[in-house]
Amino acid sequence: MQRGPTGEYAITSTEGGETVRAFQPYPLPPRPPLAIAPDVRQKLDDALLALGRLDSVTTLLPDTRLFLYMYIRKEAILSSQIEGTQSSLSDLLLFEADAVPGVPVDDIREVSNYVAAIEHGLTRIREGFPFSNRLVREVHGILLRRGRGADKEPGGVRRSQNWLGGTRPGNARFVPPPAERVPELMGQLETWIHDRDERTPVLIKAALAHVQFETIHPFLDGNGRVARLMVTLMLCVEGVLRDPLLFLSLYLKQHRDRYYELLTRVRQDGDWEAWVEFFAEGVGEAANAAVLTAQRLTDRVRQDRDAIQRHGRGAGTALRVLTAMQERPIANVRTLVAMTRVSTPAVLKAARLLVKTGLLTEMTGKQRGLVFSYAPYVAILSEGTQPL
Repeated sequence: MQRGPTGEYAITSTEGGETVRAFQPYPLPPRPPLAIAPDVRQKLDDALLALGRLDSVTTLLPDTRLFLYMYIRKEAILSSQIEGTQSSLSDLLLFEADAVPGVPVDDIREVSNYVAAIEHGLTRIREGFPFSNRLVREVHGILLRRGRGADKEPGGVRRSQNWLGGTRPGNARFVPPPAERVPELMGQLETWIHDRDERTPVLIKAALAHVQFETIHPFLDGNGRVARLMVTLMLCVEGVLRDPLLFLSLYLKQHRDRYYELLTRVRQDGDWEAWVEFFAEGVGEAANAAVLTAQRLTDRVRQDRDAIQRHGRGAGTALRVLTAMQERPIANVRTLVAMTRVSTPAVLKAARLLVKTGLLTEMTGKQRGLVFSYAPYVAILSEGTQPL
């Protein structure tokens, strides 16, 4: 369906005195209404089924909390990589283990902030706080609280013109609406998200809200990460997921050019339907991948525990160390002692047994300050997180 542009241009001046055309999106929902083809509707149904499988598979996990802890960190890495960081999952885990990472500390702080932002949003939702612009601002404030972006008004909507691509607004790929329009546009988006009179199917709502937020681009920095996080938070608020196990960053990382192309097509041509189809495919792919990852991690831990139990007397402490390393797959001896509540010599003996059996890897090569990695576990989680 050809709708034409989904907004209009405003002529505005930047702080440097440059005159630019800034795009102001029309309020949602699209007009005329979406025309979802049967094959796209089937993809939406398939995506919901995949989300249902993902939600149910968590009940089969020995400890959902451990899987969630690590999966959030994987998402933080991927979402930050889309914005240009070069961190890996191992870098983040080393940082959290108080070991020195092999990348600039600002990159790791940025990812660590993302983890904290996700956890804050989920805590607020579980406390009954509604999905709202206030929640979005709180999440943004945590995302930019340290490191790069700390000077970009964390938690506050922008008061100046921003742009995407190019060296200045005049040669940018896209110029979002003028700053003075942002509060009104974000208010309209919040009202539509709570569309109590005319309920929008949850996946379509999340798809449309994501594009609208990206188009408004309400912050000076961190918009992409917040927009991706919004999808997961909305699915939790709507009751589609009990835990935040659906993240789109890997799919968007792998299809980044197509992603940007479809955002442009929505703005210029009103082609919401092509975007919804892409979004449904991404949700289905991401949900199925999360199910597979959960199953593989569960099988891996079961096999490793069985292998350890064959070692007789030393198995008890080794099992406790391995359990701790499901939560902290890269950890130093001090952390393992605190988590297992056994002595340092006992932890060292168990860790060396696990290294000998090939389950752990010692990362420093030193005599002191040892850092161990549950390498097979990290390898499964790290798939797809190699820096761009």
